[in-house]
Amino acid sequence: MSTAQEFEKVLDKSDTTVASFEKQRTPVERAQHFLHANPAAVPLIVLVLSVFLFGAVLGSKFFVALPLILQQVAISAIIGAAQTLVILTAGIDLSVGAIMVLSSVVMGQFTFRYGIPAPLSILFGFACGAACGWLNGFLIAHMKLPPFIVTLGTWQVILATNFLYSANETIRSQDIAQTAPILQLISGNRIIVVMFLLVGLLWYVLNHTAWGRYLYAIGDDPDAAELSGVRTKRMLVQVYMLSGLICALAGWVLIGRLGSVSPTSGQFANIESITAVVIGGISLFGGRGSILGMIFGALIVGVFQLGLRMIGTDPQWTYFLIGVLIIAAVAIDQWIRKVSG
Repeated sequence: MSTAQEFEKVLDKSDTTVASFEKQRTPVERAQHFLHANPAAVPLIVLVLSVFLFGAVLGSKFFVALPLILQQVAISAIIGAAQTLVILTAGIDLSVGAIMVLSSVVMGQFTFRYGIPAPLSILFGFACGAACGWLNGFLIAHMKLPPFIVTLGTWQVILATNFLYSANETIRSQDIAQTAPILQLISGNRIIVVMFLLVGLLWYVLNHTAWGRYLYAIGDDPDAAELSGVRTKRMLVQVYMLSGLICALAGWVLIGRLGSVSPTSGQFANIESITAVVIGGISLFGGRGSILGMIFGALIVGVFQLGLRMIGTDPQWTYFLIGVLIIAAVAIDQWIRKVSG
């Protein structure tokens, strides 16, 4: 039996614990990591707090009016879903509102000007939206033009095309109801159902399919995504085409909401969609965010608009507070992004 040597005896009472280099996180750092892992948490918290705040001030009449918010924000949320896909790739689409209106005008004009059956006219409207989205995607992916400049230009082109093609004429609700009621099919509570179905489908695609993972990868680092085998150009074209199709769906919903086909409606839809996305915690730098956050962002805007209107404040306060929320959302996003940095 061997005996321990002198230098081994010195180690008998030494500390045998394994060294740990993991830094103990502070409560603030833990909150930062939680919000980084759950990007929809911040807008959800803001939404709940704003509902309780206005509920405390206005009482039961505010909660009775809450269902109206869903119908009011539905079109903004549908357009916001299209904008979400684009912004997750670190792009932006200023033409979403113009595509929505042009698609609705095509549906109406093809039915009443050319006598094409309304269901087929709706398909032409979707084709119009997809074509506009393809144009944006082609110029951005293959021509390497900045998304902001491209969609700023196509916004003007599509908007002008809308007014020239429609001759700035509105198709009346009574005419649609008599001749093509299917154009008004998505109205009332059906708008809310369509909104939630769309968001639910996109949530599944983004979180449980390879296509969704590729989209996030492109927004996070397009060069790394391409080196990993992702066909970034084709993906970008697909994203903008899908955005155009969703805008066409919003155009169909817009007809149902208004009852008529108006070439002057939805002029601020692009700003409203970006507002919902930013307040919803989706990073403008791409690669981070949840489409559920976009819904929460749209609802926050709706709650503030309804609550302040019921209180009787000047409408400008609504724009003021929404502007503050946008700046705060971007600041919080920058703070959360430091985790990944």
